[in-house]
Amino acid sequence: MNERPPDASRYLAFEGVEGAGKSSVAGAIGDMLSRTGVDVVRVREPGGTPVGERIRDILLSGEVNPLPRSEAALFAAARGQLVSEVVIPALETGAWVVSDRSAYSSLAYQGGGRGLPLDEVHRLNDIALGGVWPSTVVLLRVGANDGLTRQSDPDRIGGETEEFFEAVVAAFDELAASEPERFIVVDATRPLKTVIAEVAEKLGVA
Repeated sequence: MNERPPDASRYLAFEGVEGAGKSSVAGAIGDMLSRTGVDVVRVREPGGTPVGERIRDILLSGEVNPLPRSEAALFAAARGQLVSEVVIPALETGAWVVSDRSAYSSLAYQGGGRGLPLDEVHRLNDIALGGVWPSTVVLLRVGANDGLTRQSDPDRIGGETEEFFEAVVAAFDELAASEPERFIVVDATRPLKTVIAEVAEKLGVA
């Protein structure tokens, strides 16, 4: 029997290349939402569950180097665990879910960056998510070179080439243009306080 997906209107994801400020902005927005009196559940990808954290080590430690399709499948597996174990239960209680990355990262990184067919990456993630995608995606936009120079301790993927990240940036731009009703695009090259203020205003939590 197919169960009806939960209301994902409170599922908010922050996206962008390495160095865009996702964690900082997501944390600030989560704090603002909490101060309004709503419950907020904060998650990061990959990770957030016992299975997801094991997969995170495989994907980011650099000890092994999965092939692009394996990489995409591992990200989707971690994401599926997170959505089933954390995101859906939180949404069902009426909480907001504030996520540092989402399935859109796979579309940009494994699709755009690795060159896998976008429709295959989308289908793989839709299966893992059970159709539960974030309703709002905040794309913190910085160029590839800017993002790379902001990194202090790059992981396996963060250590990729500038050419790779240029493809990821272009893929995020294309995703945002194709789903304008879902994406909020913010220039993240400016000071962090300015970026947070604009995001808060656009989300209506300022």
